[in-house]
Amino acid sequence: MRAEIEALAQDIRRSAALLKRHLNWDEALMRLDELNASAENPDLWNDAANAQKIMRERTELDNAIQGCRTLERELADLLELIELGEMEGDQTVIDDAEEQVRALKERAGKMELETLLSGEADHNDCYLEINAGAGGTESQDWAEMLLRMYTRWAEKHGYKVEWLEESAGEQAGIKSATVRILGHNAYGWLKTESGVHRLVRISPYDSAARRHTSFSSAWVYPVIDDTIDIQINESECRIDTYRASGAGGQHINKTDSAVRITHIPTGIAVACQMERSQHQNRARAWDMLRARLYEAELQKREAAAQALEDQKTDIGWGHQIRSYVLQPYQMVKDLRTNVETSDTQGVLDGDLDMFMAASLAARVQGEADQG
Repeated sequence: MRAEIEALAQDIRRSAALLKRHLNWDEALMRLDELNASAENPDLWNDAANAQKIMRERTELDNAIQGCRTLERELADLLELIELGEMEGDQTVIDDAEEQVRALKERAGKMELETLLSGEADHNDCYLEINAGAGGTESQDWAEMLLRMYTRWAEKHGYKVEWLEESAGEQAGIKSATVRILGHNAYGWLKTESGVHRLVRISPYDSAARRHTSFSSAWVYPVIDDTIDIQINESECRIDTYRASGAGGQHINKTDSAVRITHIPTGIAVACQMERSQHQNRARAWDMLRARLYEAELQKREAAAQALEDQKTDIGWGHQIRSYVLQPYQMVKDLRTNVETSDTQGVLDGDLDMFMAASLAARVQGEADQG
C-alpha cells in the first residue's frame, strides 16, 4: 500500500478518535439509549415543546454516532479492497479505492470541523444581511453578487433560502437585502462571514473600462427559538411602515405592507416585506429584532470580537475581511487567515468552505488561547 494512502488512513483514524472524544463516546451511547427510550414513550407528546427538544437531540446525537461508525467502517472496507486489488494485480480497483479514501479524508476533516460548532446558537438557522457600501451602482452590483454567492453556497449544502427583504439599487444591483438560511449548523458555518468584502475589477459600468474597488458588507446573526428569552421594551422601538419593493406582484406595490423596526438604544434596525400583510411582516420583524439583539449579546461575550455595531461603522478601507480581485489578476484572499485561491469564479459561485473552515478553526483557537 502506498505511503500516501497509509498517511490518509492515519488521518481518518485520528479524526474518528477526535470525534469520539468530543462526544464522550461511552456517555453518548448511554444518552442515545435514554433518548430512544423517551421517544418510544407514548406520553412524550403530551408536552410538545419538550418532545421536539428530545427528538432534535436524539437526531443530532444519532447522526454524530453513526458518522463516526461510518468513517471507521468505510475506511476498513476500502483498505481491504486495496489489499485485494494488490493481491489480484487489479490496478483499476486499487485506483478507485484510493480515490474513495481521499474523498473519505475530506469528509472526515469536515466532520472534525463541525465538532467546533459548539456555540450556543451554532446549530440554528440564521439571517444573512447584505448592505452595499459607498460607491453607488458599483457597490450595489457587488452587493447583489455577494447575495448570489451566499445563496449558491447555501443551495450546495442543502440549505433552504427564504427571502425576507430587498431594496433595489437605482440602476443595478441592490442597496440591501435580508434572507433567512434554514438548515442544521447554518449559523455555525456562516457566523465568521460577517464583515466587509472588497471587490477589485474592471467596471462594467465605466465606459473607459477603468479598474474600480467596491465594498459591501455581510452580517450574520442566528435565528433564536423560544428557549432563549430576549426582553424588548416596545417603548424603546420605532416602527415604520412603507411600500415594499422587489418581487411580490401587484399587491406588494399597492399597500404599505413592509415593516421596519428600529431599536433606539442600540440603533439596530430590521425590516421585512416578504409576507402579504403588514401584520405578518411585523411579527417577522420582531423575531428578527430579537435575533439581532441576541447576536449583539453573543458578540459582547467574545473578547476577541468587536461589538457588531462597531464593526459596521464604515464599509470601506481598513475594515474588510476578504478581497476578491478580478483584475489585473485573479485572486480571492481572506485577510484574517491568509487563505487564498485563484479560482475566483468558483468562489463567486459559492465555493466558500475553505475560507469558512479556516476562519472557524482560527476563531476557536483564539478563544482557546484566551481561555
